[in-house]
Formats: sequence, C-alpha cells, structure tokens
Amino acid sequence: MAEQTVYNVQASLTDPCWFATSLGQYIINSEFRYFDQTVANIFGYNAMQLGLPHYDFLRANRMPLRFSAGYEHAAVLRTQVDHLPISSDSIDLVIIPHVLEFNANPHQILREVYRILIPEGHVVISGFNPFSLWGLHRYFASSRNEFPWNGNFIALPRLKDWLKLLNFEMRGGKLCCYTPPFTKENWRKRFKFMEDAGDRWWPISGGIYFLHAVKHKHCMHLIKPSWKNSLAGRRKIVAATQRTKQ
Repeated sequence: MAEQTVYNVQASLTDPCWFATSLGQYIINSEFRYFDQTVANIFGYNAMQLGLPHYDFLRANRMPLRFSAGYEHAAVLRTQVDHLPISSDSIDLVIIPHVLEFNANPHQILREVYRILIPEGHVVISGFNPFSLWGLHRYFASSRNEFPWNGNFIALPRLKDWLKLLNFEMRGGKLCCYTPPFTKENWRKRFKFMEDAGDRWWPISGGIYFLHAVKHKHCMHLIKPSWKNSLAGRRKIVAATQRTKQ
C-alpha cells in the first residue's frame, strides 16, 4: 500500500497540468535558466535526466546521448528511480529535478546515481526549500494535501551531508523564486522586489534550490620502494684500500 502511494505522488509530480499553471511556469522558467547555464559546459558522452521528462533540462548540453528516465510515460527509459537498470560508471551527467522530495527513499536514489556516474561525473539537483515562504505554505490546512505541498521537502544542509557521505564534492549551487507562491501572476509582480533583492538580503530563503556536485572515487595506489635510488646510494659506498707492508 505504501509503494502505491509513492507511485501516485511521483505521477502527480510529472503531470504537466500543475506546471502548466502560472505558478508552475514561474518555477520551470527559473529552472531552465539555471540548468541551461550549468550543463552547457559539462562534457562527456552520456547524460540522463531523472524525472520531469516533459521538460528537457538537458537541452543546452552537447553530449551525444541525452535521455530521460523515470516512472512517467513521457520518459525514454521507464524505470524505478531508486533501482536504475544502468551499468555502473557509465553516465557522465545526471540531473534530478524535484525527485528526491517525492520519493520514500531519497538516499537510495542518490546511491544509485553515485553508482552509475563515472569518476568525476556530475550531478545537478533541484528541490523545494523548506526554509522559505514556499516551505511555510505547506503548513496551511487548505493546501497540505495538494501538490507540491504534500512533498517531503529536504533541507539544503541535509542534502549536502548526504552527498558528502557518498563522497561527492560540492561544485556550486543557487537559490531562486524568492517571491511568495501566489497563484496569480499580478500578485507575484507586486512582490517582484523580493526576487530582485533575494540573493543579497535573504539568500537562504529562496523557494527553489540547486546543487551541483561531482563524484569522487577513492582508488588504491601501490607504494613501491624506490629501488633505483637505493641501489644508486649503495654504489656510492666504496671500500677503502688497505696498505700492506712489503
């Protein structure tokens, strides 16, 4: 029963109806700006978008193979997001737009992403910030059971800790969508000053956050003795000649 509930939440996330609204488009346009700028200069061969296949956040990337994966019908690879049928160390870039907060096991998703990424591979994540006006909106009774307020928003410091435990190194990030989550565009325009001053005056309270990290993989290096230096040192030792009396 629990698994069915998680599946339904995933389906509601990728339903384009909510993102087609004025508030949804406000988010999508902000995320396109960040993803376009970030993935454009990440090079390799294989790039994957996990979730939200209706929006091509890999459009600015130039890798030969770019595809989407997830539960949704629009995904090129239909799969469970926490058990990916992809070979280990085979993907150069993975982007995860709003998947972790709508899945029962976000740790397993990150472990799978770490597994399929090549060493020095990139992951870019977007999520709803619980420490924002958007996170506060979740606690209103009228919207508690509505998407996206029914998700389990993950705090940015916690997500960073999870990634560090998996041996990811942080490369960058950003917050956006500082205006309150008004459904009507004219109200968001009235509070546009909050968007313009957000990075300067309240940089941790953006409604959406992005995080860019790189996979590191420890390798075993054999430490060999420097035989040549050792032998060279021995060659310098010359036995003193002994004089014999005649």
